[in-house]
Amino acid sequence: MSKGKENTMQKVGSWAFIIGIVIAIIAGLVYATDAKGLSGAIVSILVVLGLIVGFLNVTGKETMSFLAAAVSLIIVTYFGGNTLGSIAVVGAYLSSIFGAMMAFVMGATVIVCLKAIWALAADE
Repeated sequence: MSKGKENTMQKVGSWAFIIGIVIAIIAGLVYATDAKGLSGAIVSILVVLGLIVGFLNVTGKETMSFLAAAVSLIIVTYFGGNTLGSIAVVGAYLSSIFGAMMAFVMGATVIVCLKAIWALAADE
């Protein structure tokens, strides 16, 4: 791949990451008081942005570090969201933001896991 194309793809991946985090925070704040939680459309957008990040941002040498960080973040957002949800006033917002972030990161994590498995299978 040419250097210009690689740089453009990296920028797209970087912007997808930034946009995903911003949408996760905004959606978490907006839907925190909604009894139904995050809408399916918002979750879908976050997962798709996560898939883009997984495809474009994480290289082979970054795979293990990314997976360790992503799994840690998913665990923390799941359990932290449940725990922080009980805090008066801000708990619902924090829980909702963590849920949205988890949807975003899970999309990227699935892609990077599949890329890692493919690389392992291709080595043989």
